[in-house]
Amino acid sequence: MSRFPDIRTPPRAKTRGLGGRRAFSRLVLSASGILALLAGPAHAEGYGLGRAALPEEVAAWDIDIRPDGAGLPPGSGTAVEGEELYTDNCAYCHGDFGEGIDRWPVLAGGQGTLTGERPVKTVGSYWPYLSTVWDYVHRAMPFGAAQTLEDDEVYAITAYLLYMNDVVEDDFELSRESFPQVAMPNAGGFFEDTRPDTPTLTQAEPCMRDCKPGPVEIVMRARVLDVTPEEE
Repeated sequence: MSRFPDIRTPPRAKTRGLGGRRAFSRLVLSASGILALLAGPAHAEGYGLGRAALPEEVAAWDIDIRPDGAGLPPGSGTAVEGEELYTDNCAYCHGDFGEGIDRWPVLAGGQGTLTGERPVKTVGSYWPYLSTVWDYVHRAMPFGAAQTLEDDEVYAITAYLLYMNDVVEDDFELSRESFPQVAMPNAGGFFEDTRPDTPTLTQAEPCMRDCKPGPVEIVMRARVLDVTPEEE
């Protein structure tokens, strides 16, 4: 006797004789008809699914801001107004003075540290464009309640972040009109490397194996991140 159970097809699932073949033929014809509809004029013009997005639906997605301020909505906010908003919405993670709580990002300070062993990358020391600050606050903050801030509140919080980094005075008002006038301290720290001898310009295909001649040696350790194992 076989050690496998006797597997039998349920009576209703059997397709014996002419009746079963006719049922199978009808199934094939139905599937062929569906494929013919998809391959017809509707397929040439599109699949006939969905609809064109409404202008207000497109506007809800189109919220990015360019470095020159293009895309900013109407509104304004001062650094003084932003202080209270920052305390209510941001300080829990980023600290009262932008110093960062635990491992949450530091937002203020760090000027003059980018060339040191422990660079502190903040809004004032690192970010080259104010549009990045406004867009990030608007798009992703506060944490857990993204895009709940009004446009005026985003302007005010952004103005306060500038004030914390000594970029503007406390009476500064940020708006679409004053936005292009703000010069970020590290704006000149980013540039396009157009030297003709750079690998990205002179090498068509990137090297993926045995790219460096000679033995490989460790020249730096990730001691700042505390991820390099100690030597035994």
